Amino acid sequence: MTNVPSKVSIIVPVYNVENYLAKCLDSLINQTHQNIEILVVNDGSKDNSEKIIQGYAQKYPEKIKPFNKENGGLSDARNFGIDRATGDYIGFVDSDDYVTPTMFEEMTTLAEKYRSKMVICNIQKVDQNGNVTQKLTQIPNMPEKIDLEKNFSIFSDLSYFACNKLFKKELFESKRFKKGVHFEDIQLIPQLLLECETIAQTQNYHYQYLERTDSITKTHTEKGLDILKAVKDVENYFKDSNYSHKNKELKNFQIFEGVYSFLAYLAFVKDGNIFYEMSEKLELFMKERGLKLKDILSYSRFDKNYLLSLPLKKKMFYLLFFAGQKKLIRKLV
Repeated sequence: MTNVPSKVSIIVPVYNVENYLAKCLDSLINQTHQNIEILVVNDGSKDNSEKIIQGYAQKYPEKIKPFNKENGGLSDARNFGIDRATGDYIGFVDSDDYVTPTMFEEMTTLAEKYRSKMVICNIQKVDQNGNVTQKLTQIPNMPEKIDLEKNFSIFSDLSYFACNKLFKKELFESKRFKKGVHFEDIQLIPQLLLECETIAQTQNYHYQYLERTDSITKTHTEKGLDILKAVKDVENYFKDSNYSHKNKELKNFQIFEGVYSFLAYLAFVKDGNIFYEMSEKLELFMKERGLKLKDILSYSRFDKNYLLSLPLKKKMFYLLFFAGQKKLIRKLV
């Protein structure tokens, strides 16, 4: 009797991506890991996305599971897919991105080899011609299998994208993406990591993140405060986790996600009143947690000083913020 490979459920939320959806779905149909289901969730698209989805569902009925729902946002569409997933593992792919043919085969193999509930791969940013514009290495200088108790610096160093990871389905038994918020990955994925004893990784750049030239420039508003709310949710979950004694790593998580990630967003807020309001909220966040300036400036990510590794303009922005020179910052941005 032959062993049937573990089943992978790939959830693809869709909203107005008619120009990119076919390339995404082609990359999933052609996976070398054959035991997959592709749950394509049309989240109220107003373009031809639904027509494209139905075409693929008719051509590949054994793989494509189409769904159509009212618009509820990314978290709602992902949760819709999770509720209907029948696989042993769950993956998420954004509908304007695409992946390599061997992504889910390799990641499933690693998950089972090391009995890991989470597997991570690297990301490449690509332009609309498929040219690589940036390589995003996720966990450098570490082996395929990572024992979290011994290497818990991962908790504060990791980029918490949902789409470059494979998850054991059981991680979602009592957890879902938070609806109606931005930065839902920062809120949920660290909580899932806290349920793991080991994680696995591949250094292959399986996930291709498309930098779109036709997308409307994102408006940076007070929604950025959802970053701080996400960190607070993780803090509350951290207290009751098996890693609650890892205070240094929690502080570093607060610095990386709560301070640096928030500042990266704040740098693009053009409305002066919102900028100052959000700045005050960040200063309160730092004060409540006793985050000292020397800790923030000396924060190391993967054993390298994070501030020194930033591009000059971003570095200047952060230094001026920490120096309290918000008027100079406004001129900079």
